[in-house]
Amino acid sequence: MFPHHRERDQPIFSTRAHVFQIDPATKRNWIPASKHAVNVSFFYDANRSVYRIISVGGTKAIINCTVTPSMTFTKTSQKFGQWADSRANTVYGLGFATEQQLHQFSEKFKEVKDAARLARGKSQDKELVNTALTIAAPQYSQDLSDELQSPPVMCVNGPEDKLYRSQSADITLSSEKERIKKMLSEGSICDMNLEAELFGLQDSNSKLVAALHEANANVEQWKKQLAAYQEETERLREQVADLEAHGAQGPSDLLKDELTQSLEELEALLKAKDEEIHILQSKKAEYHEMEHARDEAIRRFREMEMRNAELERRIQNTEQNLSNSLEERDRMDTEIQRAIEILDIKIFDLNDLRQSLVKLLEK
Repeated sequence: MFPHHRERDQPIFSTRAHVFQIDPATKRNWIPASKHAVNVSFFYDANRSVYRIISVGGTKAIINCTVTPSMTFTKTSQKFGQWADSRANTVYGLGFATEQQLHQFSEKFKEVKDAARLARGKSQDKELVNTALTIAAPQYSQDLSDELQSPPVMCVNGPEDKLYRSQSADITLSSEKERIKKMLSEGSICDMNLEAELFGLQDSNSKLVAALHEANANVEQWKKQLAAYQEETERLREQVADLEAHGAQGPSDLLKDELTQSLEELEALLKAKDEEIHILQSKKAEYHEMEHARDEAIRRFREMEMRNAELERRIQNTEQNLSNSLEERDRMDTEIQRAIEILDIKIFDLNDLRQSLVKLLEK
């Protein structure tokens, strides 16, 4: 699918993105691995016949991941995607500037994964067949031995009914716990996406602030230049008026034309500076809109934190209920065992009574 190059590592695709890594402590929050967008490239190692994803920030390798057929790149938003690297025991996240860049990276990831699967397909098939044959025989023997050695189950109407109720309660609590965990996982994914979006807004905000400061400095400089040009214009106009008042005809006409041309150039320059000032004012309005978007993202982030806190509280309550149910199940198991023992004694007594009655009848 990709050409084989002579050198060890050959880049086959590159793009720019903000790089994130999952927090190893919480496994929920994203940690920025780069302050700005960096190059993220796919490389092909011809000697090992493997594909790698590499990103370097300064002198430090931010990403050095070998692509395997089991990896999956997941789009979690319009401009953000992630994949897990089991060898590095981490999850990488990429924030792109446009949705098109995210789509291009996702498609290239699939192509590289398919190429890695083709390269390893034959050897993996042989290993899987041998491993399956090695595991299947002892496992089949073990299952057969377990079936032969398993004792018969005694069924009594009363205790069996309690046992079924205990198992039903256990299944209900387990399903409830799985549902709460799924809700928390969805909340964590939204939290990660909001953090990535907030980081992108902060980066754009810092760039806009720097551009605004530079624009303000340029405006002040242009205002000074404008005042100087206006003074120069007034001075030239006064000179023209003086020359016209003296009535000089020969050289004054040429000087008048030069002064008129200078005035026209200064007026054109003033007009261009006014247009630049209007452009900077429009950029300032865009900066205010970005500030509003950042405040909105911060508000959504805080709401998501409150939702996560509520989900954690519900999980704690569910775990407490589960613990209480387990204790109740243990107590019911104890009662069931006691009832079985009493039934065994009663059955033994009835058997003795039956034998005694048989002996009496024989006499």
